[in-house]
Amino acid sequence: MAAPEESVVHGSTARPQDLPSVDQLLRGDTPRALLAEHGRTLVVGEARALLDGLRTRAVAGTLPAADVQPEALAHALTERVQARIAPRMRAVLNLTGTVIHTNLGRALLADAALQRLMTLMTSPNNLEYDLGSGGRGDRDSLVEELLCSITGAEAATVVNNNAAAVLLTISALAREREVIVSRGELVEIGGAFRMPDVMASAGARMVEVGTTNRTHPHDYERAINEHTGLLMKVHTSNYAVQGFTAAVDEATLAGIAHARGVPLATDLGSGSLVDLAHYGLPREPLPQEMLAAGCDVVTFSGDKLLGGPQAGLIVGSKAAVGRIRKFPMKRALRMSKLPLAALEATLSLYLRPERLAQDLPTLRLLTRPADAIREMAEALQPAVQAAVSPRFTVEVVPLLGQIGSGSLPVERLPSAGLALAPAGTAKKGLGTALDQLATALRGLPLPVIGRIAEDRLLLDLRCLEDSAPFVAQLPLLRDALQ
Repeated sequence: MAAPEESVVHGSTARPQDLPSVDQLLRGDTPRALLAEHGRTLVVGEARALLDGLRTRAVAGTLPAADVQPEALAHALTERVQARIAPRMRAVLNLTGTVIHTNLGRALLADAALQRLMTLMTSPNNLEYDLGSGGRGDRDSLVEELLCSITGAEAATVVNNNAAAVLLTISALAREREVIVSRGELVEIGGAFRMPDVMASAGARMVEVGTTNRTHPHDYERAINEHTGLLMKVHTSNYAVQGFTAAVDEATLAGIAHARGVPLATDLGSGSLVDLAHYGLPREPLPQEMLAAGCDVVTFSGDKLLGGPQAGLIVGSKAAVGRIRKFPMKRALRMSKLPLAALEATLSLYLRPERLAQDLPTLRLLTRPADAIREMAEALQPAVQAAVSPRFTVEVVPLLGQIGSGSLPVERLPSAGLALAPAGTAKKGLGTALDQLATALRGLPLPVIGRIAEDRLLLDLRCLEDSAPFVAQLPLLRDALQ
């Protein structure tokens, strides 16, 4: 068989015998460079896979002769190697209009958190080492003082997400006992994370009280007995019951619980540590308010309104948090050094509240003026129009975005952006044209994620603080649409 440099292929299609062996394929300059850069294991594996695929097409009579030429083979091998080592998790441009997007990584980390990560991850650190005593330390101590200072809690601990925080709290405080919760608070969030299922997984027996729309103090009082281990409140941030409703507030519920010697826990979920109303945003209950009302434990997320890494934060009384920290499940759910470092840096920003809207990306994006967003849209419109013409038209439009898909999902943020619509396409062809456009945007080196609504592809610019990376890709978008 001839080496790749000496192709003997004739005609428009290649035969199986026209393909080189793996060794022959690897003799070229480009494959040798790949071997030097990536090593033999990866390159040889991809070479075999490449030739197997080409052989299948050759047997079927569908392999163009040009595909087995030396340059084509070298190029195909290079692409396979690069694709194999390319990261699956990639940065994207979030132009959906949802600031804290569950599927797009939720909160962006602040510069201070990124700098802390870079500093600590390139050297050993005191994750579990007490620099004062020279002995073993507790990783909770890295953030406990900050959490207590900000929320007013007596004690605090952290786990890898808020679902884990809720699960651990129920397990530690009420395993093999009853947990009383309002029927109107049996929420499902995220990927089928249901409160009844969490109760069962924690080994607790759930006791529902009240009705879907109305729960009263006497409902809890009548349900408490010698088997009760915990009273539970769940903040229903992802839905609302309107009309003829009633619920028991934490202060009233704390009085009921403590009079009978039962702890009270509340799950706030979204985790705001500042009053968002001060920034013109919808108000969310704060952990410090729940603690002041008498809750023994408050759980909330780190990567939603708090603006940090994924984490489940647990604050409360020394007695309750102490039981949670000592529960065996805690070790399985603990945070690693990466998110802990980012969480500490993020929490430190709250010590300077005057700078928070500037330093915390989540709050900065949520408070970005709609007028400034519209100005950016108007500046970008000509360049985007040039990239998608003549297939699409581009219009600057006012938009309403979301704070988060799991945090205040029903609230709307006035925003602005670009509406891309097919030009001269029949009604039945609109969906196909928009899907092709959305696919082209997602296929860019820095994928652009928008949303399709009302026969248009909408690019909400609230989360686009720097338009340069977007503009730099417009020539590639134009090529993809040709």
